[in-house]
Amino acid sequence: MFKKILIANRGEIACRIIHTARRLGIKTAAVCSEADARALHVEMADEAVLIGPPPAAESYLDIGKILDAVKETRSQAVHPGYGFLSENAEFAKALDEAGVAFIGPGPKAMTVMGDKIESKKLAKKAGLNTIPGDGGAVKDASDAVRIAGAIGYPVMLKASAGGGGKGMRIAADDAECRDGLKRASGEAETAFGDGRVLVEKYIENPRHIEIQVLADGFGNAVYLGERECSIQRRHQKVIEEAPSPLVDERTRRAMGEQAMALVQAVEYRSAGTVEFIVDQDRNFYFLEMNTRLQVEHPVTELITGLDLVEQMIRIAAGEKLAFSQEDVVLNGCAIEARIYAEDPFRDFLPSSGRLVRYRPPDGDGHVRVDTGVAEGGEISIYYDPMIAKLITYGPTREEAAARMSGALDQFHISGVRHNIGFLAALIAHPRFAEGRLSTDFIAEEYPDGFHSRDLTPEDPRLLIAVAGCVHRAYQARASMISGQTAGRERVVSDDWVVILRGGTVPVRIKPVDGGYELVVEGVDILIETAWKLGQPLFRGTLNGRGFCLQVERQGVAYRLFHGGAEAEVLVLSPRHAELQALMPVEEAPDTSKYLLSPMPGLLISLSVEEGQEVKAGEELAVIEAMKMENVLRAERDGVVAAIKAGPGDSLAVDQVILEFE
Repeated sequence: MFKKILIANRGEIACRIIHTARRLGIKTAAVCSEADARALHVEMADEAVLIGPPPAAESYLDIGKILDAVKETRSQAVHPGYGFLSENAEFAKALDEAGVAFIGPGPKAMTVMGDKIESKKLAKKAGLNTIPGDGGAVKDASDAVRIAGAIGYPVMLKASAGGGGKGMRIAADDAECRDGLKRASGEAETAFGDGRVLVEKYIENPRHIEIQVLADGFGNAVYLGERECSIQRRHQKVIEEAPSPLVDERTRRAMGEQAMALVQAVEYRSAGTVEFIVDQDRNFYFLEMNTRLQVEHPVTELITGLDLVEQMIRIAAGEKLAFSQEDVVLNGCAIEARIYAEDPFRDFLPSSGRLVRYRPPDGDGHVRVDTGVAEGGEISIYYDPMIAKLITYGPTREEAAARMSGALDQFHISGVRHNIGFLAALIAHPRFAEGRLSTDFIAEEYPDGFHSRDLTPEDPRLLIAVAGCVHRAYQARASMISGQTAGRERVVSDDWVVILRGGTVPVRIKPVDGGYELVVEGVDILIETAWKLGQPLFRGTLNGRGFCLQVERQGVAYRLFHGGAEAEVLVLSPRHAELQALMPVEEAPDTSKYLLSPMPGLLISLSVEEGQEVKAGEELAVIEAMKMENVLRAERDGVVAAIKAGPGDSLAVDQVILEFE
């Protein structure tokens, strides 16, 4: 077994690998860019090496710097995690030449499977079902349109190298095909250094289901069931689960056997994933093979009891698999939700900044949090915006989903925008509960984007009651403090008015042992709680029903979060509520004359000039943030009066890019 391994990655996956290495008694060496010098994975590792400035191309993707770090730390092996150099055959070759083990497959498998064109050819030869397509990289836009016409729209334009939703576009006609090729190729070049794109038939209403495989260096291989990864946004997985609610035992075996055929054909070794597109009738087609550990691997670990990182390390150290296919048993259900620093209410624009508060839910045997951040840490513009992965387990899918909903209520994050409300809405969606999934789920259910009206309806009496209890507690403390100053405590009234979402509700609140008695809209409510002032989580029962709700004091108001919904609540005396109703509403400033940057990022290109007339929907600029290109388009017809920023500029949120007449 290895004595020390270097982790050529960052964030939650680096921390995840360190946890397993510690359990195995293996020392770890971390690498970090200047942006990650104080990151959690650096603190957790036994030692760390600074390898360059924040841009990944100058740090985490620089093979020479990683090799220097390996030599400096005298590491015997390297685990690449996922992303970055995890599927780079040249990196694996360089390690081999240096006498250092690569904790992953061999260069041959990475080369063939890392190229979607070559992998499809090999899969077809090995007997796998494949998606109709030309099979080669397109030469230019005209070639892409020609191939799409022959296949028939809709088509998928997909980067030949890489994955993770980068360099992928769906096209329904010639115009979308030309534009999609430009975007897919640009993203692929930026993310993987390879701008080649292929065109293949887009399977409508598909499901994305993948098979986890393990293979050692002695010809032994197993598949560990499937994962359903159909809930995606912009081809980026959002929620994953194992097993799939669609797949039956017969289909699971057929998919597993095809995955094993590919493993044998490419002489695969280590952990890997064979991905399939599956229609609603369970017909499945090979999509690609990821020759690395997947982001969603924890759901497989929870239903099999296996540590996939440990298996990868043991295989790389020359050990045989200690079990066969007959030993693989799937128990229960696990669900994973990816928590991102992004704003669902602003078209999921990434959000960077400092984590002022970061409190994950209580972990137990049914709730797991994989993260690479801590309170006070920074969410950088240079890397993927993932904050954490939340994984829940249950003997049934229903119980796993219920635990996910409860855990999301407990996940407290402030300082950056996040998608927890969106995740809560997805988990609570009737279609999710029924298992009627497809990769079009989000696009179909939220065609105009995600809005506050899409959040799960919550009993307003819970929010009203909790806000009242919290305010009553703060008033009691203020009374005590003023009493110490004046020599006697002032009496705290039991009668208040709660203002929630524009409505006013009279509430009577009386403290009792272990909680509060309330009357809300004529209904008697008993809140039992041990909550203390300043605690972000308000746990308790309402008339015997348990709940967990997040609460923050914001000036004279309270911000409440429950069931994915956020609400700002005012609690006032009856007289103050009367005066509040007379206050004029402040109007937002008019910014229609400007094109503002919706996020921090790098201005990649400008498509207009001063004095140019533009039409609604026309491309104005492209901003790159967190490894994704974001196209800004004109909202109405107009004329460009002035250009305030240029390509290459680093932009802040709401920075002016263009001014219109």
